[in-house]
Amino acid sequence: MLGIGLSAGGHLTHGFRLNFSGTFYNAVQYGLDPKTGCIDYKELERLAVSHKPKIIFSGATAYSQIIDFRRIGVIAKKVGAYHVADISHIAGLVAGGVHPSPFPYADVVMATTHKTMRGPRGSVIWSKGESVAKAVNKAIIPGIQGGPHNNQTAAIDLMFEYMQKANFKKYAEQIVKNAKALATELKKYEFNLVSDGTENHLFLIDLKNKNISGLECENLLEQAGIIANRNTIPGDLKPFHPSGIRIGTPSVTSRGLREKEMKILAHCIDGLIDLKTDPKIIHREIILLCKKFPLPY
Repeated sequence: MLGIGLSAGGHLTHGFRLNFSGTFYNAVQYGLDPKTGCIDYKELERLAVSHKPKIIFSGATAYSQIIDFRRIGVIAKKVGAYHVADISHIAGLVAGGVHPSPFPYADVVMATTHKTMRGPRGSVIWSKGESVAKAVNKAIIPGIQGGPHNNQTAAIDLMFEYMQKANFKKYAEQIVKNAKALATELKKYEFNLVSDGTENHLFLIDLKNKNISGLECENLLEQAGIIANRNTIPGDLKPFHPSGIRIGTPSVTSRGLREKEMKILAHCIDGLIDLKTDPKIIHREIILLCKKFPLPY
């Protein structure tokens, strides 16, 4: 199998050596172009031709640019591989029309339901062709599960109903607007962004010029009520001690925050990391912002 590497924004299940996918399978990893910070499609094709994988994974967990599913689909057909698109992060953006869809170009599409689709903790798998569908179903039951959670299935059904409403498209569009606005503001404070920005719901910050590790930054932000996670960036060799953090905007967008509030968040993040402001002071500002934009019901 061929998947995007962990430090390039891939998921553990795309072939990371310590995960079951890297243990049970002969996993080869593709990465990013060091000049652009974007997927290196030429390297992807070279590796596919060389290794002849049975599966090529597209999709990522920490990648801020548009994914060319069509190009990956062409490569998969060229080497006789199944193209599996993992859109766990961007499924809501695809549904909202703000990211290209993988469905015309993939044999299997899978997604978690609790991220940009705003559903319960769960997942869905779509497949083309009866033989593929039978293999997927058999792998799930009796392969890895013992029975369905009907309450979860009902909640996912309701999620899909909500996604048909006109305001979901507006939500997806605002997610991207907020991510772009927050990224732009942070760049003004001299934060270095992997690939220099974002075209979706998240972005990665390379913290090396800020003299703080990803773990330290994660903890500092959390003390102030800002939730982000430490994350590997290209070149990192130790995933448990990475040089970056990942920030996304789906949750704040659900609360109703818009571009103006992204400027406030950027100012708070800079205050914590560069100005060494007491997290308790920033926390008070975050609490006021949350009270102004309460959780939706």
